Amino acid sequence: MVQKQLFINNEYVDGTSGETLSIYSPHDESLVADGIQVASSGDVDKAVAAARAAFKGEWSKWTAQQRSDVMHKFADLIDKNAAMLVSWESKSMGQPIGVATWVYKLVSQTFRYYAGWTDKLPGEQWPEEDGIYRIVQYDPLGVCAGIGAWNGSGIFFGFKVAAAVAAGCTFIYKGSEKSPIGLLQFGDLVKEAGFPPGVINIVTGDGKVGAALASHMDINKISFTGSVFAGKKVQELAAKSNLKRVTLELGGKSPSLIFPDANIENALQHHSQNFLFNTGQACIAASRTFVHEDIADEFVKQLKVRFEQFSHAIGSPADAKTFMGPLVDGKQFERVMGFLEIGKSEAELVTGGVRKGESGFYVEPTIFLNPKDDARIYREEIFGPVITIRTFKTEEEAIKLANDTAFGLSSCIFTASIPRALRLAKQIDAGNVNINTSQVFSPHAPFGGAKESGIGREGGKLGLLNYLEAKTISINMNA
Repeated sequence: MVQKQLFINNEYVDGTSGETLSIYSPHDESLVADGIQVASSGDVDKAVAAARAAFKGEWSKWTAQQRSDVMHKFADLIDKNAAMLVSWESKSMGQPIGVATWVYKLVSQTFRYYAGWTDKLPGEQWPEEDGIYRIVQYDPLGVCAGIGAWNGSGIFFGFKVAAAVAAGCTFIYKGSEKSPIGLLQFGDLVKEAGFPPGVINIVTGDGKVGAALASHMDINKISFTGSVFAGKKVQELAAKSNLKRVTLELGGKSPSLIFPDANIENALQHHSQNFLFNTGQACIAASRTFVHEDIADEFVKQLKVRFEQFSHAIGSPADAKTFMGPLVDGKQFERVMGFLEIGKSEAELVTGGVRKGESGFYVEPTIFLNPKDDARIYREEIFGPVITIRTFKTEEEAIKLANDTAFGLSSCIFTASIPRALRLAKQIDAGNVNINTSQVFSPHAPFGGAKESGIGREGGKLGLLNYLEAKTISINMNA
C-alpha cells in the first residue's frame, strides 16, 4: 500500500490544507497516484513542534553509538526496499530504472558514511593563557529543515537528513511536489529503523510549504536545493524571520574545457553518455563546452554521432535497457522546447532540437554550435539534454569564457597535462573542478557552488559542520 499522508512524529497523518496532489507519468501521462496530502502552515507547525520536542527529549539523550546504529539500520532498510522506492521515482518523474537505482544506493551509502561520524564530532581545547583555560565544543544546531529538488529526490534527502541526525539535530523534510511519492515511503522505514518520534518528519507541498519552513521562527537551519530564484527567496525569508542558518545548492551552467592533448575518446564519453545522464536534468551538467580550435571540427563531428546513437536509447523509464527517459513533466517539456526554438536563431543546430516521438515528454539530444555571446541557450540553465559548444585558442581565453557566468557550481578540464589542469583549476570560479571526468559524487567529499550557485557545502566533514554550532567555554583557573 502506497503512503500518501504526511509523516509527522512517527505517524502518517492527513494534511489540514484540504489540498491533494495527483502525479502523472511523463512517459504516457497516465495517472501514477492521486490523493497525496498537502501540508498547511499548521501542519508545518506540528512537524516543527514534534521535532523540537524530540530534540529536547529522548533524542538528546541518545549516545553517539545509538545514533550510528539507527542510521545503519535505516540504510539497510533503504537497500531492502530499493526496488519499491526506485519504481515510484521512475513512474513519477521518468527517471530510468538504472539511474534511480544508482540514486537510492547513494542514499544508503550517505547514511552509512555519516553514521561513522557520530562519535567523531570535533572538539578543541587551548592551553591556559593569562589564567584562562578555553574549551570549544560543537553542539547540534537544533531543529533543521530541508527542501529538495525533483531531479534526484533521494540524494537530497540523504545529504541533508543524514548529516543533520548524525550531528544530533532533528529534521523536517519537504521534497518537490513533482516527485513526492518515494520520499513519503521513507516514513515507514524511519519508524521501523527505530528513530524516536519527531526526529525525522516528511511533509509535502509546493512553494507555500517551503516558505512556511524558511520563515518559521522555531527552525534553526534550512538547507535548500533548487533554482537560484527560489533559493534567494529562501534566504530572504530566513533572514526576515529568525536569521536561521542557510545552505543553498542552486543552479549551474557549468563549463568544460577540452585541450588538444586530451584523451578524445574519454572526453567524448563524458560529453555524451555522462552529459545526457538523467536526460540532462542535472545542475552539474557541463552544458557550456569549450573545445580548442585545433580539434573542434573532429570533436563536434564525433559528438554528433554519439548524440544520435543515444537517441535510439530513449524510451520507457521502466525498461532496463532505457538510457534516457522523458523530461519530468509538461511544464519542463514546454520550457526545454521553448529553448530549442530560441536556440535555432542564436546558434547553429548540429543535431536534435525537436521532440522525440509523438507521446510523452521526450526530447532528442541536442547540440548547438557557436552560440552568440548573449544567447539565452548559452547563458541560462535549460535543464535538459542540450549542450552548447564554442572554441578557444589559448588558456587565458578558455578561463575567461569559463568564468563569464553568474553560476559557479561545477566545471571540467580535459587535458593530458596535470600541471596545466591544476593551474587552471585554481583559476576557475566554481565549487567543483573535475579533471578528465564529468562531475563525480561521493558522500565523503563536500559539494556546493560559488557565486549564484549557492552558499555552504553538503557532503563530507563540511556537510556535518553545517549542522553544528561552535561554543567557546572559558574557565578562570585563578578564581
